[in-house]
Amino acid sequence: MPGFQKWAVLLCILPLAAAGGDVKKTVTVTVTAMQTVTTTLACSTTSAAPSSSSINTEEYPTTTEISQETGTKGLNDYAKETGKAYFGTAADIPGPEQQDDAYMTQLNNTHDFGQLTPANYMKYFATEPEQGVFNYTGGDVILDIAKANGQVVRCHNLVWHNQLPDWLTNGNWTNATLTAVLENHVGNLVSHWGTQCYAWDVVNEALNDDGTYRSDLWYDTIGPAYIPIAFAAAAKAAPDGVKLYYNDYNIENPGNKSTAAQNLVKELKAQNIRIDGVGLQSHFIVGETPSQASQEQNMAAFAALDVDVAITELDVRATQLPASAEEQTQQRADYYSSVAACTNTERCVGVTLWDFDDEYSWIPGVFAGQGYADVWFKANDSDTLIRKQAYDGIVEALTGQPES
Repeated sequence: MPGFQKWAVLLCILPLAAAGGDVKKTVTVTVTAMQTVTTTLACSTTSAAPSSSSINTEEYPTTTEISQETGTKGLNDYAKETGKAYFGTAADIPGPEQQDDAYMTQLNNTHDFGQLTPANYMKYFATEPEQGVFNYTGGDVILDIAKANGQVVRCHNLVWHNQLPDWLTNGNWTNATLTAVLENHVGNLVSHWGTQCYAWDVVNEALNDDGTYRSDLWYDTIGPAYIPIAFAAAAKAAPDGVKLYYNDYNIENPGNKSTAAQNLVKELKAQNIRIDGVGLQSHFIVGETPSQASQEQNMAAFAALDVDVAITELDVRATQLPASAEEQTQQRADYYSSVAACTNTERCVGVTLWDFDDEYSWIPGVFAGQGYADVWFKANDSDTLIRKQAYDGIVEALTGQPES
């Protein structure tokens, strides 16, 4: 590993039921890869557990293995050295993250992050809250941050079945009227933000896991033609150089859904409608992540259709908390497999984490009792972000090393 030392950080955390006073707790802590020591630590029982929406248990891991780089290079630096366009992260900004100095410092760290994705504020509910009335202020926040830092932005997303405004979901639409609404929305956003967007996720999650079309407002009213309509509208409005993507989950390894996504690409190209890439969301589970070989095979199948691929929403969640030492090690291996697949695929342009700090993870709000999915965490509700060992796995993958 380039310039890494292995460490473990001691989390001095006691059950939340305790109250008042200090207690002593003796624990064994790994301080290097080859040495352990036993230490006595003063732990205040009045100290809060990590203020993390991703952890809702009374007991937490006593140790989390981490690794610090001794040099100045970060994930984005390594990604660019291997020929990728970026390594990046999503962020749900504007939001409370902006008041978190540690979070914002890391978000602005261009050694690690050369690309940002707005997690929510370019979606339909935020950008067209009333029919024909557009609000760009939320999206502008992350664009302004990226511009100040010299980061590129993957703009997300134009057409999705979820997070739609009430006027849209409650409307009495025909094929013609909803098509006009779709084209107007896509055209306005793409033209307004122009080249501030490196790429757009034009259509998001249009497929079921069996490869059939998802039943939603768009499909049920317009039919499958809504997808080429959306891409044609985006292509018409997009300045030169702005990339247009289809984005979905469970298309990261060969199977019915990936085949269906490949067929979407073929159908668009057969109609001479531009599509530049496919986003592989890559929301994985510890120990259930597709193998590196499987992901590489899948990426190659898309690349053979003359489109780029990108890992667009990477996280690897533990299904039970606290994550065991074995699960932490497996999480590192899972991050390695995904990033190494991109590194080894010429048409894979980059990797985006779906946020980087467990405190702001989306996982617990959707998967109760699960979490620990991100690459950074805060110990004992501190203001310091700490890299997990998953960071090491990513660096190894980006630098072409075998997974250790």
